[in-house]
Parts: sequence; C-alpha cells; structure tokens
Amino acid sequence: MNRVCLVGRLTAKPELRYTSSNVPYTRFSLAVNRTFSNAQGERETDFINIVVWRRQAENVANYLNKGSQVSIEGRIQTGSYTAQDGSKRYTTDVVADSVQFLETRKQSEARGESATPYDFENAPAPTETTNDVSVEDDPFADFGDNVAIDDNFLD
Repeated sequence: MNRVCLVGRLTAKPELRYTSSNVPYTRFSLAVNRTFSNAQGERETDFINIVVWRRQAENVANYLNKGSQVSIEGRIQTGSYTAQDGSKRYTTDVVADSVQFLETRKQSEARGESATPYDFENAPAPTETTNDVSVEDDPFADFGDNVAIDDNFLD
C-alpha cells in the first residue's frame, strides 16, 4: 500500500503549469515538522516535494500562497532523469490525490506570507470564539429560527 498523509506549510507560491497535452499541474515544496526533537532539543523540518494535477492544481495555484497550511493525501512516486552533465538523478515526489486548505483566506492574510514552519507543540492556545454571525456572513439568515430536515431526505 502506498499512501501518504502530510500536514505542513507551503514554502513558496505555487505556479500553475501545463503539460504538452494541456493538462494543468503544479509543483511545490511542503515544510512538515517532525514529531520529535533532535539532540539539541530543536524540532527539525522536512521539505517534501508535492505534485498536484488538473482542477485541484488550478485551485492550489489560485488560492494558496507561501506559508499556507494544508493537508495532503496522496502517494509516493519515484523517478529518474539524466542531468545536463550526464549524471543520473533520482526524484521522489508525493502525488496529491487530495489537498485540504486548513486555514481561511482571512487567516492566511492576517498571518502574512511567512514560510516559517509552524511549531505545533508550542502553538498558542486557541482563542475563544462565539457563535455570533453577522447577517452578511450568515447564509441562513432568511430561514427563520428553525430549519427542519426530514429524515427521508437523507436516503
């Protein structure tokens, strides 16, 4: 079984490209913190190459920036090529089947475009939120107080 699940931050703004048969794709590097500390007590980060294809590649290129936090599910793919100097080079990429955006555009803009890896262990505690939603943000504002969904609707 070849499955990979990663959570990390983009190290650069993804650039949309096209194959010779006009299939969209994008490549980017994902900074992923290791779950343990090294001998000096510091967390190390792995930089993993990701490839995304088709419509998902267009969404990644259009909506993500350097530092955006994402969850990737996919598979490892290896390959090789001959460099200009004649040496054989080997590649390892994660081909993403699913890319989940883990922050809103507003959160991303508030954070800026920092590529600093996120420190999950020492992250600040979440701030308290309320359920107050303004009328402009509430898509159900015109539905009244109750919304009834018939159980038969789910079948």
